[in-house]
Amino acid sequence: MQTLLQGLIIGFCIAAPVGPINLLCLRRSLVDGRRVGFISGLGAAAADTVYGAIAALGLTAITDFLILHRPWLQFFGGIFMCGLGLEMMWKKPTRRETNAPLHVSRMRDAFVSTFLLTLPNPVTIIAFTGVFAGLGLGWQTDGVAGTFELIGGVFIGSSLWWLVLTLLAGTFGRHLNDGTLRWITFGAGVVIAAFGAWQLGWLAWGRIW
Repeated sequence: MQTLLQGLIIGFCIAAPVGPINLLCLRRSLVDGRRVGFISGLGAAAADTVYGAIAALGLTAITDFLILHRPWLQFFGGIFMCGLGLEMMWKKPTRRETNAPLHVSRMRDAFVSTFLLTLPNPVTIIAFTGVFAGLGLGWQTDGVAGTFELIGGVFIGSSLWWLVLTLLAGTFGRHLNDGTLRWITFGAGVVIAAFGAWQLGWLAWGRIW
């Protein structure tokens, strides 16, 4: 139980820092509703859990592979962020009606898009590895059962963060008029595109120098 709780706290803290995924889920919660926002968050939580599992199980070969190919992962992630940000900037947000049916394809796309956007960031696995090593967590000290408790805790903690964020955003979004919602969406798009451009620029700079 203690290992599960530790994983929960770690997962919550890893997910919480503000970044493009937080902005994307915030925007979807405001425009598409809390369910779509939360499902988007679950995609990010699943990606975090994949990296948490790799770190907890001590799969160094996979870790080394991801770090070795980090530039390519960041390149595709940067392209994805730029495209997503530009779409948010220029596409007028259409608020979904509260009673409108939510199609499975929409939920699937929300999950997959944030999963793929979160996955090309192997820095996350470095963070998990450092935290687990510092706290003495992982399969070598906790055994198989304890390790899977830790991994489950990471997913629960990360999901809890997205639940809190989307509930607050969905509640707050009800009181926004269309003009304010448009500006929030535009601003989020600018920041996400800027994150992508910065990532691509940093990669290009590294190649040149």
